[in-house]
Amino acid sequence: MPPQLRRQEGYPVAPVTSFVASSSAMGNTIRILLIKPSSLGDIIHTFPVVSAIKEQWPGVHLTWVVKRQWAELVGQAEGVDRVWPVDRTVSSWVREGLALRDERFDLALDLQGLFRSGALAWFSGARRRVGFANGREGSPWFYTDRVPVPHPDIHAVDRYLSLVGALGVRRPEKPQFRFKFVEEDVAAVRAICRRQGLLVDRPWIAMNIGARWPTKRWPLTAFAAVLDQLHASQLEPVVVIGSSDERRSTNQLRALTASPFIDLCGEISLTHLPALLSTASAMVTNDSGPMHIASALHVPVVAMFGPTSAIRTGPYGDGHHALSGQVPCSPCFSRVCRHIPELECLHRISPTHVVDAIRPLLMAHAPCP
Repeated sequence: MPPQLRRQEGYPVAPVTSFVASSSAMGNTIRILLIKPSSLGDIIHTFPVVSAIKEQWPGVHLTWVVKRQWAELVGQAEGVDRVWPVDRTVSSWVREGLALRDERFDLALDLQGLFRSGALAWFSGARRRVGFANGREGSPWFYTDRVPVPHPDIHAVDRYLSLVGALGVRRPEKPQFRFKFVEEDVAAVRAICRRQGLLVDRPWIAMNIGARWPTKRWPLTAFAAVLDQLHASQLEPVVVIGSSDERRSTNQLRALTASPFIDLCGEISLTHLPALLSTASAMVTNDSGPMHIASALHVPVVAMFGPTSAIRTGPYGDGHHALSGQVPCSPCFSRVCRHIPELECLHRISPTHVVDAIRPLLMAHAPCP
């Protein structure tokens, strides 16, 4: 018997499995609203939820509400039937919430767990509204069904899957991150890389020096030292990726090293980033959205973690290395470091640690003599 959902008060409710089965028997297409507006890493962590739902209920229609800046990436998730973008403003959320009501959703899943996302689930008019019992900002008040979180220190992928598990969806033995690669996107990536002197059919290393939080950024001097050690060991080419906002940092990096690297910052759009990273042999990175894209594509990752927890949001799956300098206050989950010396959790990670971790990953991709 599949597990039943329970209200926060503890009263059992009908499992969604029977809800879907009964509706299907009546010839109705079940319409599911998935609410996960941001951020980049969290969106990637939600891909296995889509795969698990569609694996068990292939006939359902699934709409994903996401912030407009991430809409193109969600459009690459196999199993998403419609992408519904929202803007940052309150008026946009209210307007889109009212528009969603016309879609007559049967079930709304709120994986964001904030006031806006909970309210959006309620505005949608879905008969069943499911979210985590420990959602923030009062979001559980908007749900008809509240699912307890099994443990705070579990990975986000496993936490999201625990919610759909409560719906009666079988948890996959290995969560699936399924991307839809469009042939035109692959061709565009190859053309850009060819102009920059990168042949993606040969082994290459991705390097991501950016991160949203200043406290997540490993020093540029350390990245430069990694470049020098990789160059000395003839482990190259190294390709620095990122948005155009990272160009200043890339210029600083170039001044810190005499070793060559290919700069693709600002050259590859978010839409094309998965197609690019799928060809990489390994990645050196801060804790960031591109890190999660790479690990979802089974690209071995060496990631530097400071204020955040690799247990909760590290690169998911096997074959990755999450490095962290252990200090008493880590992980603090803070965007401002109050520790003395500042950012010791990151500075304790040496370039040699990173190169030693990445070397065997690269050897596994080395061409046969």
